[in-house]
Amino acid sequence: MKSAIAEVAQTYGIENWGAGYFGINSRGHLVVRPSEGESRSVDVKKIVDDLQARHVKMPVILRFPQIFASQVRKMNQSFRAAMKEFDYKGEHRAVFPLKVNQRRQVIEAYLEEATKHNYGLEAGSKAELYAAIAMEQSPDSLLICNGFKDNNFIDLAFVGTQAGKNVVIVIEKLSELPRVIERAKQTGIRPMVGMRVRLYTRGSGRWEKSGGEQSKFGLTTTELLHAIKQLREAEMLDMLRVLHFHIGSQITQIKRVKAGVKEAARVYAKIRKMGIDVDHLNVGGGAGVDYDGSKTSFESSVNYTLQEFANDVIYMIKSVCEEEHVPEPNVITESGRVLVAYHAMLVTNIVDEIETVQGIHNVTMTGNEAQVIKELYDLYKTMNAKNFLEYYHDSLEHKEELFTLFDLGFISLEDRAKGEILFWEVCDRANNFAKLTQVKSEEFDDLRKLLSAKYLCNFSVFRSLPDHWGIDQLFPIIPIHKLDEVPTDTATLCDITCDSDGVVDRFVDLHDVKEVLEVHDLKNNEPYFLGMMLIGAYQEVMGNFHNLFGTTNEAHVVISGDGEYHISRIINGSNVGEMASYANYEKEFLQGGFRTLLDRQIKKGKLTQEDAGNLMDEYDTHFDGYTYLDTNGQH
Repeated sequence: MKSAIAEVAQTYGIENWGAGYFGINSRGHLVVRPSEGESRSVDVKKIVDDLQARHVKMPVILRFPQIFASQVRKMNQSFRAAMKEFDYKGEHRAVFPLKVNQRRQVIEAYLEEATKHNYGLEAGSKAELYAAIAMEQSPDSLLICNGFKDNNFIDLAFVGTQAGKNVVIVIEKLSELPRVIERAKQTGIRPMVGMRVRLYTRGSGRWEKSGGEQSKFGLTTTELLHAIKQLREAEMLDMLRVLHFHIGSQITQIKRVKAGVKEAARVYAKIRKMGIDVDHLNVGGGAGVDYDGSKTSFESSVNYTLQEFANDVIYMIKSVCEEEHVPEPNVITESGRVLVAYHAMLVTNIVDEIETVQGIHNVTMTGNEAQVIKELYDLYKTMNAKNFLEYYHDSLEHKEELFTLFDLGFISLEDRAKGEILFWEVCDRANNFAKLTQVKSEEFDDLRKLLSAKYLCNFSVFRSLPDHWGIDQLFPIIPIHKLDEVPTDTATLCDITCDSDGVVDRFVDLHDVKEVLEVHDLKNNEPYFLGMMLIGAYQEVMGNFHNLFGTTNEAHVVISGDGEYHISRIINGSNVGEMASYANYEKEFLQGGFRTLLDRQIKKGKLTQEDAGNLMDEYDTHFDGYTYLDTNGQH
């Protein structure tokens, strides 16, 4: 017989999406491993208990920099294995795009491992480039400048070059090139120049429009030839070292990767045959993350592994180069999502269950109720496995009648409440009989969602899971404890913002998308914690300050031995005052306004000077408060 832990693991699909980093221990707690499939692991519930003992409040992001390092190594090993298999002569020179996660601590964790492999950084704006220039990189790594550029952006790239960085200025549109040439003449400095090529090939998934003929990025073939002419006339053709393309983020189908690489390799080969010593081919980003574990071309999945991605990139470039009799270029990749997604999880506590009339059983019939209520009561009492479908349909008609009679004034508020309770009890019993008899129908699928609990979670979807709200991205969600108990309830998750969109009602499933999450019953005021997994890519960068909920607390955890760990860093999230200041409510302005209110109350005789002073002090104490609910882990 399957153990409870094995059944629960299958329920949440942890072996499918966990990539070997996550598991369940004998206590029924979620564990994290520092590298794929390693025996060492750490208990997430133990970490959370430790943090709470240190007065770190929920929600909190847990970062595991060793997982980030493991993914960097995996990327390096995948490309080295591919190059060895196909006898590829070039090198692999990856860069991490800051746009994926710009947090300094994240970039520092990346560079600690990346330096060992001569991996660098990519910046797509002046602010990102300004930060990247100051970061310590391997001397042989690249600093690639993407994005549209004004003169200041280009000048800053030259500053980076003069400071010793291997800067690559990628030309996105022709008007950028004259400034590069002018600056090179003025300074005598010659940074590497790249040309982004607009390919015919498009990616797959949500971001497929970022590639193809209608892409906003890249030079047409005519523009590419014109740019080469400009460099030749300026006697600076030796600066052109990189061809660049990008067909989209989170590419779901490997065949699209192969098609794009083949087309780009052909462009590279033709340019080499023009006598131009381009020696780097930047294949862009796009290596995806299997968020739902289905290993399909579904938008929240990918139908390939990182090794398959590397194999196909190297094989396609090698094949074209052999056909065209040109040297094999160094290969640059800009895949950030697959490197950083796994290293971070958000742990949040369930504050409470949002109550509905379903579950209230204290209906007392007096005999004086309206006929429709008596009939609902009779349906509830006499329903069985043979008649539940018919009775359920009858209850739907009675519900409509109940509200019609109330609108017409024939039913009291008390009787309406009684009728609502009876209707939901009929639905609950019908749902139980449907499960028992294994009835499969769309109407009972919808009913199960209606009957599911609504768990109030101490977080903001807009801050921590913006891609779920904005583009229906799926993220694995799993309790961090009680995983030795088979969950008996289902729920959707509501955040603490005052926005109807602040819900999570799509969950990962191996074969489908679930509309409810299997959860354990909230009982005896016991804390209940959920882990929202694989959130390391884009979520913090894209998150907004809806309702002025700010950044969450975060902790960096280093796994030192089996069950042993070290919390290397705790970073406080936003406080009330910081978020008020973000909206231009400076502390002095708010204190002045509040003091004016108190003075008015003093003049009216409603407050004494002492009372007003006490209120002023209390108001000030909230300035440093955490923006999320302070429940000490209790629901």
